[in-house]
Amino acid sequence: MFESLSDRFDGIFKNLRGKGRLSEADVDEVLREIRLALLEADVNFSVVKGLVARIRERAVGADLHAALDPAAQVVDIVHQELIATLGGETIRITYSPKPPTVVLMAGLQGSGKTTTSAKLARWFKAQGRNPMLVGADLQRPAAVQQLRTLAKQVDVPVFSAEDDVVASGQGDPVAVAQACIAEAKRLGKDVVIVDTAGRLAIDAELMEQVRQISAATSPKYTFLVVDAMTGQDAVTVAENFHEALELDGVILTKLDGDARGGAALSVKEVVGKPIAFASTGEKLDDFDLFHPDRLAGRILGMGDILTLIDKAKDAFDEQEAEAAANRMLEGQFTLEDFLEQMAQVKKMGNLGSLMKMMPGMPKELRNQEIDDRELSKIEGIIHSMTLEERRNPKIIDGSRKLRISRGAGVDVTTVNALLKQFGEMQKMMKGMGAGMLGRGGKKGKKKVKGGRTTPKGGGPKFTLPPSAVGGEKPEFKLPGL
Repeated sequence: MFESLSDRFDGIFKNLRGKGRLSEADVDEVLREIRLALLEADVNFSVVKGLVARIRERAVGADLHAALDPAAQVVDIVHQELIATLGGETIRITYSPKPPTVVLMAGLQGSGKTTTSAKLARWFKAQGRNPMLVGADLQRPAAVQQLRTLAKQVDVPVFSAEDDVVASGQGDPVAVAQACIAEAKRLGKDVVIVDTAGRLAIDAELMEQVRQISAATSPKYTFLVVDAMTGQDAVTVAENFHEALELDGVILTKLDGDARGGAALSVKEVVGKPIAFASTGEKLDDFDLFHPDRLAGRILGMGDILTLIDKAKDAFDEQEAEAAANRMLEGQFTLEDFLEQMAQVKKMGNLGSLMKMMPGMPKELRNQEIDDRELSKIEGIIHSMTLEERRNPKIIDGSRKLRISRGAGVDVTTVNALLKQFGEMQKMMKGMGAGMLGRGGKKGKKKVKGGRTTPKGGGPKFTLPPSAVGGEKPEFKLPGL
């Protein structure tokens, strides 16, 4: 996501580091590079002009504190202004006092509108709501069928015209829209999501139909679905739809594939409406509210720890995770535990995308492509072990390794690598646990006031890796990779 833009910003700010103070000329040079980076990212010219002007006003003015690192202050200013450009705050969804709350989905054909409607239904379910989908795209017979297929995956009903009418492609979408409110009330549905027809391009017929559907349903929210990878074209589409419908917000699709960020950084200031949601993958759960602060952080290489935490909360059982962490710190973490943790991590999404969310992750690792198939290889090796072998890898001798390698379809050296790296990880975590938990052994403990036990000679001590004190960067490897 926004890799090209993020790399440009990384290079720009790298040149600032180490400078004791910044002259006006230094700031102007930085702003010139920022301007070029944003324009190359297909950000709207007027947006770039306004953003750079605001950054300059703050960076050259009295905002810079002499006692603080000037480079860090400029980065902070850019960060704050990017957040403002992206919309400032996350949209807060409210509901109609008299259900159902109607959400109208509009957009061009190919923007991902139907899939996004199903993703939005899933999101509402996660908020404790009871949604219903409405198939009002009757010009493309496959659209209603696609919606029904997706709706089954999220366990949400679909209301549309009769099958023969849908198949004919001659149904009346406005009539469907008029009838859907009564049907939602009959079924006790409190949210209605109306999927409308799209076109390859904006035309009078499309706009008139969407206007009529809007008039028939009186939506609380009208969202425009646009493909983030279309850059400035997405902004132009948003402008045209907004003139006809008065949008409440934009939903960006394919944001994970957008290396530049032109649409995301332009749409709020150009259209005047926020980005409400973002789709960041093909799976139905790759969808959430749009957080301007988190995306701004990712653009500047700061990671996105809050999204990572949200994903972890959804994927991990809290009690199981805590128990696994304790076993890890006590040196009792087994290959069986490791297998379970990998299964949970896979629920969070692609490993490469998770790496990009980690704060402080070096650029080399952030941009590294990690093949999730390698995780499957590790799983295959562990699955080929007996329960006893998983719990006590020390018993795995040469003949056992040969059997495991054959069962997993890998060579013995790969099995050896996994066992070696897992053993090293166990030692490292056990040592960390001894420091964190004060477990230096009986001889190394002493009682202090309050009954607390600490290692002899003071508090816990930690040994930092060479990378943390200016040494060589560690090679990122999972056990077995």
